[in-house]
Amino acid sequence: MVQDEAEHEETTRRDYVKYGGAVVGSGLLGGCSSRSDTPPTPTDTPTETDTATPTETGYSVQMAPAGEVRFEDVPQDVFTILGHHVDMLLALGRGDDINAMHAPGYHESLYQKFVDRLDGVTVDWEGLYSSWPPTKEKLYELDSDVHIADPAKVSTADGWSDDDLTEIEENVGPWFGNTLSGTNQTPPPGWADQYQYYTLWEIFGKVAQVFQETDRYEALTSVHESVIQTIKAGLPPERERPSAALVLFSSSKEKAWGYKLNHPGYYAAHTRPMGVTDALADAVGEGYGDDGRNITLDYELLLEADPDVLLVFGPMAEYHDLDEIRTRLEEHDIAREITAVQEGDVYAQGARRQGPILNLFQLEMTAKELYPDVFGEWPGYVDGEPYPEVPGDERLFDRQRVADIINGDV
Repeated sequence: MVQDEAEHEETTRRDYVKYGGAVVGSGLLGGCSSRSDTPPTPTDTPTETDTATPTETGYSVQMAPAGEVRFEDVPQDVFTILGHHVDMLLALGRGDDINAMHAPGYHESLYQKFVDRLDGVTVDWEGLYSSWPPTKEKLYELDSDVHIADPAKVSTADGWSDDDLTEIEENVGPWFGNTLSGTNQTPPPGWADQYQYYTLWEIFGKVAQVFQETDRYEALTSVHESVIQTIKAGLPPERERPSAALVLFSSSKEKAWGYKLNHPGYYAAHTRPMGVTDALADAVGEGYGDDGRNITLDYELLLEADPDVLLVFGPMAEYHDLDEIRTRLEEHDIAREITAVQEGDVYAQGARRQGPILNLFQLEMTAKELYPDVFGEWPGYVDGEPYPEVPGDERLFDRQRVADIINGDV
């Protein structure tokens, strides 16, 4: 229920979180003069992020498109929408502070598969508000200390105006998130001047500053850097690398969506480091995934692409059955001719909207699926089961170390 407007004229939150600098209605919607007009080129390895700036009444953190946001204390009740932000909060030990996310059942099902391998890390998001598209009334009801969500993305939801964003910013809690860096997507009208693209780990670093958890961030970054170095050191010469395609099959069973493997942005943060040829890019050519978005394809186009390895989204969230997909491909007159199908190289993937936890597992998983001779054979995903057990000497990162960091033993 919307709270009395008069009450919010008296106080713009329960004096818990306040914000200054560029806020909605001023710097946020008017642009950030400190931002470069030319977005930086994302990389796969993290870069050093600015530390949170202390002030007399707390601290401030800056990230486009929200600009500079000041906090008087560390937020406790946290609103989220998309999975990469959810993952970041979980990695910072804040999974229980989340009061909303888009499709909580999907995210719980997916993340249970991975955190099963991290001692002491659990997820319980059943019954949370499914937050896309959000409503102002629900945001007032949740009364969150911070909205870890991209205001530019929220502005595209039906019924949301700049004034609505300002109202929630001033009367409930600030916006702080970045979503369009997933594919370096063009910002919606009115947001281009203040938008900036970041890598997954740069966004994570900014979110960590909001929650004063830079130690956890730096520790997990060290693990990530080690994984990236291991992968880069082990990659065979380009001529010996396989081609691959990353797809999601529709429930109609006749179509699929294809995703870019090497596109800038955090959606491809687990495939871009692998240095493989994107079979779909070669087959489709000009216009493939304009603005980094997916393309619709059928079996004919998939056969034309003819990937050596087929990476499939869906099974690990229990939305699709991997065995059923493999059987369907093997029995289809056209699909059965695809090299990946003939060779049995059809593998499960997790999700594109990944944060640090999913990124670490997907880097390991994808490296093994593409280069088993280098990084050890992928044990295979069994439908409904957790992330498969990998022999200790074939793991690309230390599970216990990651679990300890998430649990606060940095």
